[in-house]
Amino acid sequence: MTKYQIRGGNRLHGEIEISGAKNAAVAIIPAALMVDGVCRIENIPQISDVTLILQILQELGADVRTVNRTTVDIDCSHIRNRKVSMEQGSKIRASYYLVGALLGRFGWAEVPMPGGCDLGGRPIDQHIKGFAAMGAQVEVRNGYIDAKCTNAGRLTGGQVYLDIVSVGATMNIMLGAALADGMTVIENAAKEPHIVDLANFLNSMGADIRGAGTDVIKIRGAERLHGGTYSIIPDQIEAGTYMVAVAAAGGEVLIKNVIPKHLDCITAKLLEMGVDVEEQDEAVLVRRSGPLNRANIKTMPYPGFPTDMQSQIGAVLCTARGTSIITEGVWDNRYRYVDELRRMGASIQVDGKVAVIEGVDHLTGAPVRACDLRAGAAMVIAGLAAQGVTEVDSIHHIERGYENLVEKLAAVGADIRIIETPDEDSKTQVG
Repeated sequence: MTKYQIRGGNRLHGEIEISGAKNAAVAIIPAALMVDGVCRIENIPQISDVTLILQILQELGADVRTVNRTTVDIDCSHIRNRKVSMEQGSKIRASYYLVGALLGRFGWAEVPMPGGCDLGGRPIDQHIKGFAAMGAQVEVRNGYIDAKCTNAGRLTGGQVYLDIVSVGATMNIMLGAALADGMTVIENAAKEPHIVDLANFLNSMGADIRGAGTDVIKIRGAERLHGGTYSIIPDQIEAGTYMVAVAAAGGEVLIKNVIPKHLDCITAKLLEMGVDVEEQDEAVLVRRSGPLNRANIKTMPYPGFPTDMQSQIGAVLCTARGTSIITEGVWDNRYRYVDELRRMGASIQVDGKVAVIEGVDHLTGAPVRACDLRAGAAMVIAGLAAQGVTEVDSIHHIERGYENLVEKLAAVGADIRIIETPDEDSKTQVG
């Protein structure tokens, strides 16, 4: 069993380079299915979700060539297979973007229901509503999303009003609409930076998408998309994770290759907590030397505080002075990490979507588990701030979304390393 072992108490000093955005990459790579020609995609993060989505494209018949560590060439010109295998597709939440891409390009798609982290139900009703408005029939059966166009194999433009602000549905409908016949309008659209990035990618390949980043997006379907080169934006959540890691452990770190505007909601909360944040052109300097102050957090769609940062900042607030309140406004199952923090001495009470955190003098190292991707990052942050040794298992969750986390933290002074320990099955067999 592979774990992270963290000896807490070291302040962090130095520089961390942020990788490409996970949430953009796992939509932009499927979007390459729609392109007639070679897409060169740059600034791709080296994470397991990206590896998996590239493998799925290869299974479908795409020619995927690695140019360098962060760049791939993808040619989907000769793809004929439109069914994604259950084995691969069910492992990743972003598998549903393959529905929009395949439906837009070929008029038919068969894709497993999404997997990934267990954050409660992942309804796809808004995705289905969007595809139905563009003339598709969508059924969920035997664990698959089965979608077919009813208009001569091509989607037609339509009006879509999303009942809730859904990032996944917004991006999926954009994908299908990029090659639809006519104009599609998405109202009550999500505004996250990776939605804008997907629109920019598609537009660079010949699509006509306007309004991404606002609550109304208009897509005029193109006849075809051509090849080209595109670089993915920096990862807002990775940057935020390292910002709050500095807040937890103390020290001073320059976090490079970021878009500071994307971090405004995180920066505002850190300033409220007594952490210094200095914005530069493509970097933020984060410094914490004094005690942490309490804060109240409510997660909301962008530009609000991101749900993907909730558990990480929750770990920091465990040692802040006073009582902090977190209200989760997006996912139902975001508080599973709380039991792990309690093992380290945190004082947290959860009632439905609200967590009340009473700041304690310090956390103490303990064996903990990464319940999901962001909860795993929270365990690492807690371990950096704790007294003693923390071991984090189930780290495969963390590796879904963070490139070289151990190396990046060690380079700024964290005492963190990967260790191998016998799993329970091996010990049973030996005994």
